[in-house]
Amino acid sequence: MHRKTFEAALEELNLELIKMGAIVEKSINSAIEALKNNDEKLAREIVEQDRVVDDMEKDIESKCLSLILRQQPVARDLRVISTALKMVTDMERIGDQAADIAELVLDFGSEMKYHSLKHIPVMAEVAVSMVHGAIAAFVSGDIEAAKEVIKKDDLVDELFEKVKKDVSKNLQSDINNCDMDINFLMIAKYLERIGDHAENICEWIEFSETGDYKNERLL
Repeated sequence: MHRKTFEAALEELNLELIKMGAIVEKSINSAIEALKNNDEKLAREIVEQDRVVDDMEKDIESKCLSLILRQQPVARDLRVISTALKMVTDMERIGDQAADIAELVLDFGSEMKYHSLKHIPVMAEVAVSMVHGAIAAFVSGDIEAAKEVIKKDDLVDELFEKVKKDVSKNLQSDINNCDMDINFLMIAKYLERIGDHAENICEWIEFSETGDYKNERLL
């Protein structure tokens, strides 16, 4: 493969990652909207959309492996390809968790009260902003923006602990809504994981640009 052809393939790979990121970001935004409005129709659409994300992950992984096999990449190129392989895994997981939240919306039924746990809406807002920020940082190659996203993960973790306490109090005071409370706890866990995956994406952005990963030189 000639260098120009290889560079064109890398650019195509980058565009596929951006496209996948946009779909995943839309999925998590839609999942929160479905949760807020108890929108079962939207929830079903999110669950179905998850297959598209799964297919994109496989396609991008295949392209990455093909590029590695067909040409011995220099360090910079290898960082880009390695980052793509790592990022698609995290983006696919975010898509999974958006679908998981949508499935819980379907499980809630008409009795769901989104604001009954005050920290869930805040947690959702922060997690969504992290996903958006991570994708934007990747598109721009902005390491400082990626670091700002990483800082938000501590807030998501703190909010998760608050949700756990809220659920515990609710279970002690009213056992009749235990299924709903447990579902809210599951949603909080999915949001916490989404924050983790957004953080992972940002750490791989830094690696792609510098060769450093978690303050260690890898490549």
